[in-house]
Amino acid sequence: MPEVIAIIPARYESSRFPGKPLAIIHGKPMFWHVMHRASLCPLISAVALATDDERIFRAAREFGLTALMTSPDHPSGTDRVLEAARLLKAAPDSVIVNVQGDEPALSPKMLTELVSPFDNPAVQVTTLGHIISPEEAQSPDRVKIVRAADGRALYFSRATVPFGRDNIPEYIGHIGLYGLRMCVLEKFSALGESPLERLEKLEQLRLLEAGIPIHVALTRHRSHGVDRPEDLQTVSELMRGEHHI
Repeated sequence: MPEVIAIIPARYESSRFPGKPLAIIHGKPMFWHVMHRASLCPLISAVALATDDERIFRAAREFGLTALMTSPDHPSGTDRVLEAARLLKAAPDSVIVNVQGDEPALSPKMLTELVSPFDNPAVQVTTLGHIISPEEAQSPDRVKIVRAADGRALYFSRATVPFGRDNIPEYIGHIGLYGLRMCVLEKFSALGESPLERLEKLEQLRLLEAGIPIHVALTRHRSHGVDRPEDLQTVSELMRGEHHI
C-alpha cells in the first residue's frame, strides 16, 4: 500500500452556511471531527486541513492539527486539495483522499473501503456508492452511478439511471469521497472542465471522459453531511454516544 494522505478542504464562505467548518458540535469545531475520524482509518498515514481562511487555520493549529493555507481563488475543492498535496510534497504514487469537510459523522470504515482497492497497482481513482431506494433515485440532487460488474464506474448522472424498461433496477447513490493517486490528481487539474462535466455539473465526469477509470466500492454506511445550520442538530444526535467524539 502506498502512502495515503487525507486532505480536508475547508472554506469559510458558503452561501447556505457561512463559517460552517467552525460550527461547534459536541464542544469541538466541525473540522476537528472530520479530521479525527479520518485519523482513525488505519490505512491513512497523514491528515491535513486545506483552507483559505485565517480563522480556520488558527483554530486547527490551536488543536495541534496540520493545517495549510491555500489560495482563495480555487474554482473547486479538488484544486485546493491539489495545492495542499503539493505543499506536502506528496509522491506521484501517493494516494490523496479528498474528504468533504462537512461530514462530521463520517465512519472511518468508509475510508478503509475507499482506500483498500489501492492495494491493486492498476487502481487509479476510487469513490464510494451505496444502494438507494427508487424514490430517492428520482431526485437530481442524489447523484446516481452506473457500475460495471468489475466495479468500474460507467457513468455518473443526476438523471434516474439506469432506466428499467421492464423492471425497477437497483440504484446506486454516489457518496462524494475520492481517493486519487497524486499523478492522477495532477492530470485532473490540467485537463480542465469537460463537456459532460459542464452539462451535469459533476467534476468526476472529467476523468471518465479522459479515459481514466474510477473504481466504485460499495458500502453499507451512509453519509450525513451538513449543508445548512438546521442539519447540525440532526448530525449531533446521530453522533451522540459514539466513542469517536
